[in-house]
Amino acid sequence: MSATIRSVDGQDEQTILREIQSALRDLRFGSVEITVHNAQVVQIERKEKFRLQPSSGKPA
Repeated sequence: MSATIRSVDGQDEQTILREIQSALRDLRFGSVEITVHNAQVVQIERKEKFRLQPSSGKPA
């Protein structure tokens, strides 16, 4: 499947793709949500989760 990303507020396709790549960069746990309205990307939201590992020592 192929789709064309239309510009929003002067943003061209390459700019939008860079923003998506930036949102994905260094993301270990979480999600990236891309909101589309009238076939245009209008919002990119990054949600990051931090997983805490239990310590190997005894609880305090």
